[in-house]
Amino acid sequence: MGQHAKHGQLVETKTLTGAAFAIFAWALPADACRLALVLAIDVSSSVDEREDRLQRAGLAAALLDPDVQAAFFISPSPVALHVFEWSGRYKQETLVEWVLIRNPEELLTAAAAVGRSLRSQTEFPTAMGSALGHAAIQLLAAPLCASQTIDIAGDGLNNEGFGPREAYAAFPFSGVVVNGLVVNSPSVADPSEIIAFYQSEVIRGPNAFVEIAEGFEDYAAAMRRKLMRELSSQMLGALTMEVDPAG
Repeated sequence: MGQHAKHGQLVETKTLTGAAFAIFAWALPADACRLALVLAIDVSSSVDEREDRLQRAGLAAALLDPDVQAAFFISPSPVALHVFEWSGRYKQETLVEWVLIRNPEELLTAAAAVGRSLRSQTEFPTAMGSALGHAAIQLLAAPLCASQTIDIAGDGLNNEGFGPREAYAAFPFSGVVVNGLVVNSPSVADPSEIIAFYQSEVIRGPNAFVEIAEGFEDYAAAMRRKLMRELSSQMLGALTMEVDPAG
């Protein structure tokens, strides 16, 4: 795996052997969905036009990275994907409707939809609680999958409406893991405050983590690391439940 950002919050993702993945594959029917994954990108007013282009292109590139593609298709059980952008309390727009990623062509179609998407909002604040609530509602419409993860990215603190803790109390988050991607933007006066906010209030669930992008130029690399960790961690978790010798 690539080197993590200078803040060093993360531990290197473990690499699974082919045999381990094979054991995991036996645990589910061949056509079962193993993970419902929601990707949420920040289009609040702190993100300028250039930065927005970088994050859309970065997410599309990360989805098509050879290692990420390999992680998507290491098992015959597919991943379900949903992508939306968020900013103010009532400002969430879908970029990719729920789709089962069963082959490289479907992943290419989803990545292309992100890459050619146009920003819907430019003037609204950072309502992360509302974004998380919206993500939880989208999971209610997801295909039936073994696990559910929300992947929320942003470059600022919640500054409108209720926050993540209130969202977790009010919306259906049972069994849902929430990971975060913090963009360490030059426009942010104290990035350590944002990282601490994500670590203490945003991430949720077993093995949840924060990834750091050192500016929007690093978005693609950070998202690649994040997707690899999410896809691999999900497989590791299922594998542990199936083959734990103490069980």
